[in-house]
Amino acid sequence: MSNEAIPQLVAHRGYMAQYPENTWAALEAALEAGACWLEFDVQRCADGHFILLHDADFSRTGGDPRSVFALDPSALQAISVHEPDRLGQRFFPMTAPGLETVLRQLATFPAAHALVEIKDESLERWGMENVLDALLAILAPFRQQCTLIAYSDTALSYAQQRSELGIGWVLRHYDPWHLQRARQLQPRFLICNERKIPAGETPWRGDWQWMLYDITDPEQALQWATRGVTLIETRDIGAMLQHPLLARKACRHGL
Repeated sequence: MSNEAIPQLVAHRGYMAQYPENTWAALEAALEAGACWLEFDVQRCADGHFILLHDADFSRTGGDPRSVFALDPSALQAISVHEPDRLGQRFFPMTAPGLETVLRQLATFPAAHALVEIKDESLERWGMENVLDALLAILAPFRQQCTLIAYSDTALSYAQQRSELGIGWVLRHYDPWHLQRARQLQPRFLICNERKIPAGETPWRGDWQWMLYDITDPEQALQWATRGVTLIETRDIGAMLQHPLLARKACRHGL
């Protein structure tokens, strides 16, 4: 199989099969495993800073029901996001990292690229313009290594008008309306759960790259590559990169 039909893998929230999601430990482990691409989520906190967090509260990752939107920095530092229900106490304590800290650490891996997802909850809580103006300013110095992704096409259109940062649209549905909107938006990436694409169908052609999630079967990843998908997002980057063909697209980052 040629390299053209081998996808690159994207570490979904880092190496989340083995580490707490959206932590630097998970991201660093993914890079050490050979990831070239990372994906992580960000929420805006009450003090205006951004942290890596998928949910709007800490119930799932930290056993704490409080909202990220209501906590000051000292309270945030007291919450450990080590995912006790899934991973036990192995990674306790571990706080949710700040976006700017992660970006500075990522810059030491110049071959790596991050897909940074701004969550809808933050856009709705603080207002799209307020959130994006602040987030785009943070990402701007790292634009060669970062792409902004979101479910909100409105937010991505706003970012396009105010930034040179690349964008990726996460599709809620795979249907004619989303295809028409994609042609208007012209994102760098279209991102979709692979189960939303009808069986046997080749993903829409366009001036974008496809990324499908969440795939943990190497043969399935390779099959999608033959249908034009260039990026496969996976929670188990380490296991996936044990496949000899997928390993051809790994990055070793000088490690």
